[in-house]
Amino acid sequence: MKLYMLVRRNIKLFFKDKSLCISALIAPLILLFLFIAFLGNVYKDSLRSSLGEFPVSDTLVNGFAAGWLISSLIAVCAVSIAFTANLTMVQDKIMGRANDLAVAPVKNSTLALGYYLSTAIVTALVSYIALFAGFIYIAIAGWNLSVSDVLLTVLDTFLLVLFGTALSSIVCRFLKSQGGITAVEVVVSAAYGFLCGAYMPISSLAKGLQDVLTFLPGTYGTSLLHEHLMGGAIDAIGADGAPAELLKGVRDGFDCNLYFFDHAVPEWVSYLVLSLTVLALVGVFVAICILAAKKHKKK
Repeated sequence: MKLYMLVRRNIKLFFKDKSLCISALIAPLILLFLFIAFLGNVYKDSLRSSLGEFPVSDTLVNGFAAGWLISSLIAVCAVSIAFTANLTMVQDKIMGRANDLAVAPVKNSTLALGYYLSTAIVTALVSYIALFAGFIYIAIAGWNLSVSDVLLTVLDTFLLVLFGTALSSIVCRFLKSQGGITAVEVVVSAAYGFLCGAYMPISSLAKGLQDVLTFLPGTYGTSLLHEHLMGGAIDAIGADGAPAELLKGVRDGFDCNLYFFDHAVPEWVSYLVLSLTVLALVGVFVAICILAAKKHKKK
């Protein structure tokens, strides 16, 4: 019951700030527009270049490019929106509410989980709104998704939300000003997309950098989204007669296939890496909160 009340309180505080709420909801839609306006044709041309002289319909090309754009959008938003949603925790410290909560008859671990779950709920809500808008765009551009693709994409988004929430919770735990979290948001929005392979394929980077980026958990979540949102279009191209070697080249070139030091990473391994990372990061966040509370009581 105490955990429920804390989660409810944090969510209410977030949505009470209208400007913060609106910015969180609008940000993914703005990013989607920018992706479509400036990157759409780039990936269409990249696909045609990868296929060489093999003929492919505009519908398949458009559907493929739409899948890349939406998978990249969700991969970035699931993390960046979590930093925005975690502003509630930072504001509690700024306004002194954290001290009041510290002396309340609530376990420190419960306080930590209250922040984590409320941030995850807000981030999931915004991310799924963005995903729904993305599905509409894919349907307009060229729908090639199966029911399993849609369901797996929903699962991928959920895991990335949990990952983004855990990562942002640890970082925001050390921030003590609204300016600090704003600066972190800017850095995350600009850098994370490159590091996880959302803005450009990891396969297009230098080999050494590719190997380094495969140690980052977000890379695996992004790759899962790429496969589930673009795989249908690639399979459709194969059904039109494209050779298997050509299709493998497309999957490799657009990170549908992920490699760890030249070893192909099975899909179940990507899910395992992402899930274990979430558990580890949540554990670290809770431990940090407990240790900080004990240190505060000793003063």
